[in-house]
Amino acid sequence: MPEDNQAEAAISADDWGAAMSEQAASTTPAAMSEQAASATPAATSDSTDDWAAAMTEQAANPAASSKPHLFEKFGSTGAGTTQNDLDMILDIPVQLTVELGRTKMPIKNLLQLAQGSVVELSSMAGEPLDVMINGFLIAQGEV
Repeated sequence: MPEDNQAEAAISADDWGAAMSEQAASTTPAAMSEQAASATPAATSDSTDDWAAAMTEQAANPAASSKPHLFEKFGSTGAGTTQNDLDMILDIPVQLTVELGRTKMPIKNLLQLAQGSVVELSSMAGEPLDVMINGFLIAQGEV
């Protein structure tokens, strides 16, 4: 059995060798010029004509391909439209916070607070207070 495998391998190697030498012979410059000469002139001229037509068409329309795309123009906005936009913005609800000061205290003291209790804050009397809208500081003022 091993003798049969060796014989098949030798035949296979010979076939590969023949195919490679045949391919090498067909890629030499002389063989390639023969293939080019054997090509039909009609097929070559047809492909050349197609390319020439495409190039001519592209050269005829250079402005069409390079024209920038412009945004669509909308009608002019009058004073009435601006007033409507402003009214819409003025109706948006926001959270206004005025912060007089801060303090830290244990929960035990917090639970003992009642109406009239005095809480000592970190800021002194006369210091500016913070005015915040939606958590962002927008101004400082006085009491």
